[in-house]
Amino acid sequence: MHVLATAGHVDHGKSTLVRALTGMEPDRWAEERRRGMTIDLGFAWTTLPSGATVAFVDVPGHERFVPNMLAGAGPVPAAVIVVAADEGWMPQSAEHLAALHALDVRHGLLVVTRADLADPAAASGRARREIAASSLGEVESVAVSAVTGAGLDDLRAALDRLVARLPAPDDQAPVRLWIDRSFTIRGAGTVVTGTLGGGRLRTGDELELTGTDRPVRVRGLQSLGEPVPDVRAVARVAVNLRGIDRDTVGRGAALLTPGRFRRTDLIDVRVHGDPVADLPATVMLHAGSAAVPVRVRPLGTDTARLRLDRPLPLRIGDRALLRDPGRHHVAGGVTVLDVVPPGLGRRGAAAERAARLDTMDGVPDLAGELRRRLLVRRDELDRMGVPPGGEPVAGPWYADPDHWAALGERLTAEVARHAAEHPLEPGVPVDALRRRLELPDRALVEALVRPPLLLRSGRVSAGAPSVPADLVAAVERAFAGLGPFAAPEVHRLAELGLGARQLGAAVRAGLVVQLAGNVVLPAGAPQRAVTVLAGLPQPFTLSEARQALQTSRRVAVPLLELLDRTGATRRLPDDRRTVPA
Repeated sequence: MHVLATAGHVDHGKSTLVRALTGMEPDRWAEERRRGMTIDLGFAWTTLPSGATVAFVDVPGHERFVPNMLAGAGPVPAAVIVVAADEGWMPQSAEHLAALHALDVRHGLLVVTRADLADPAAASGRARREIAASSLGEVESVAVSAVTGAGLDDLRAALDRLVARLPAPDDQAPVRLWIDRSFTIRGAGTVVTGTLGGGRLRTGDELELTGTDRPVRVRGLQSLGEPVPDVRAVARVAVNLRGIDRDTVGRGAALLTPGRFRRTDLIDVRVHGDPVADLPATVMLHAGSAAVPVRVRPLGTDTARLRLDRPLPLRIGDRALLRDPGRHHVAGGVTVLDVVPPGLGRRGAAAERAARLDTMDGVPDLAGELRRRLLVRRDELDRMGVPPGGEPVAGPWYADPDHWAALGERLTAEVARHAAEHPLEPGVPVDALRRRLELPDRALVEALVRPPLLLRSGRVSAGAPSVPADLVAAVERAFAGLGPFAAPEVHRLAELGLGARQLGAAVRAGLVVQLAGNVVLPAGAPQRAVTVLAGLPQPFTLSEARQALQTSRRVAVPLLELLDRTGATRRLPDDRRTVPA
């Protein structure tokens, strides 16, 4: 299916033309038919000679209903511009074209209606010149009379040529269905409609609905008036939603693939149109089918920050429109440059931001986003519309290569500084390094550890720790004159400055074995004890072990318990022990 929007001045025959092409009545409301003018959006469809299906979003032409027109044209990739032969180019023709240009619509067709009432040449010439100066460029022109039927076959052929030029939709893209109608059907519940510009919808899908904090489920789908199990872009679609009240959803809301869009109320944009300095402080932003008041903060000559009255699901590269409703004036289009812009609180920040925005073109770019953000999660990139590439540096985290290399250098320096300031500690705790490097996740610290750095027991150190000479000397003095299985008394350790931290460092350095609290033996003592105990008659008692080792009960009890834990000895039910062969 292909979806086209009509555009043109009020009463130039847009709805009559759609009716003649499709045989359907696009004006849905009795008030519209009574007044002979389109007030809200209408929809109709037909099959072209090639077999392609084309659906029309028939928009109102009256100036008072331009917001309704924008709601229909916003999500549509191409337009049929209608100009009456007997009236020619008119104010709403210009405003509708300005809107299409602001939205960067690049495909269109000019239809000169009422060719039975006047020579279409003059109207066609003026309209083609106006259109050529817009984003649509040169367009084909067809003259028709919906009353006599003249030119309708030529129009159908021209529509075939138009839709053949349209870019192929991305049916793998995430769904963002801007809602342009919502209503209730007895027995079915809430139904919403919109133009599916990308992705695929299936019955049973779970989606996010803007303006609500809970997911919604697709109960049923309908396209071209028929129930269908799934719909691929581009298509007009009606979606029956389960468990949602009609009062909670309306025009301007959107159905979204979960986790793929960021709802933001602050964006930086490039303005294509009026100079930013001339924009009013408050204008209307039209994006998709939504219309939201925004406050404008000029930054550069053509860049600005917009504060939205309510969040919208926007991505980098999105195109939207600014309109000054007080002057009935399309101020221009905007390209979204950033949906997560930085704060501007410090002096000079606005000027720096303007300079940075001058380098951005609104094309989602992973390398550029990483240069600006330094570190960012994969899911955040998805929500901003930035296609990820390459491998993350840790878990879901992507990093700018230069920033990542600098972090590695800082990590090495922090580890060295900590080792100099705290020589008895086995390294820097990972969380301490995370805080010093101002990183959001300890996984990033762990990923930065490269040889010769080591990560052990939640600490990062510069390889094997060096043992301070004074610690080695203190340990040697502590055991001087003692037997091989005698432990220094607590007061002696205190005299030598061997407190808990120093003993911990001595244990990590392999100088001593800590049996319990302040009970320590020289390194290798447990292995030597096993040799002595193996020479006893088996099994042996605690007392026999103590006498063989020539040590005190204070040492013998925790030493035997250590040997039991390591399997060097085996404790029997009667509390005697053996040394396994």
